[in-house]
Amino acid sequence: MQSLWMLFATFLFSLMGVCVKLVSEDYSTPEIVMYRSLIGAIFLGCMVGVRGGSFKTAYPFQHLWRGVVGATAFGLWFFSFRGLPLATAMTLNYMSPIWIAGILFGIGLYHGKVRFEWKLVCAIVASFAGVILLLQPTINANQWQSGMIALVSGVLAALAYLQVRHLGDLGEPEYRVVFYFCMIGTMGGAIISVVCAHLPGSDGIAFHSHSIKGIVLLTLIGIFAAVGQMAMTRAYHLGKTLVTANLQYSGIVFSSIWGILVWEDFLGWVGWLGIVVILGSGISTTFFDVRRKMASTLEAYEKARKTLSQKTG
Repeated sequence: MQSLWMLFATFLFSLMGVCVKLVSEDYSTPEIVMYRSLIGAIFLGCMVGVRGGSFKTAYPFQHLWRGVVGATAFGLWFFSFRGLPLATAMTLNYMSPIWIAGILFGIGLYHGKVRFEWKLVCAIVASFAGVILLLQPTINANQWQSGMIALVSGVLAALAYLQVRHLGDLGEPEYRVVFYFCMIGTMGGAIISVVCAHLPGSDGIAFHSHSIKGIVLLTLIGIFAAVGQMAMTRAYHLGKTLVTANLQYSGIVFSSIWGILVWEDFLGWVGWLGIVVILGSGISTTFFDVRRKMASTLEAYEKARKTLSQKTG
């Protein structure tokens, strides 16, 4: 039942995507990243202050790497909303679990820790076939750049998630990882906003003036993102891993519905087929990842049991 927190999280992330797409008319992408991160940092700072947590860390460089990569992934993803239907941008970014499975499989294969699995490779290859089906019929020629940017954002998100897993193995609590990510995103977004304002062809404005609409949308982006991350964390901590990981793809369904209701972005049957293929590939790679973890755990348990029996025998 705890895995249903992921369903709530993906619903909030889909709403965040709607707000990002709407507010992109008034703010630059670095500004949106900055405000989204700033609101998240304030929210977490207040929460940790009330609960008496600590922001002291022994791994500043690991947090810096996770923050830079994660903020860049968010920035590219937000930028892709300007030129893509919401469902398409969401689907391409949600390929990050497939990238994670591919990266871990490649590393394990290189070090001889895993065997070659045709089923996993076929699932990863099928995901790319799904991307082609999704992009070809639904994206105009001038939107391919946004499509590739969304795809790259998924790769960077996968790298960021791997760093989050590493920080978790080091003993860093989730709130501290998210807080430093928000702080780095705030500073990075501000710096990039100033730099972009001085580039040729820009409007020369680093920080645009606010309207009631802009303030409301930016606030909602920060709140949806922060609460969504906390719900996602709760789902992974308390729910079943396989169910939780697969429920995240419900975000594609939510974003598809919002795209139809708000922008009338109707996908053709080939586009929907591409989404279904990517969903199936993601579920398959998640299954292989969980199975690999279970096999590693059982192997470690068996070694420990044999060692103990030898000592007591």
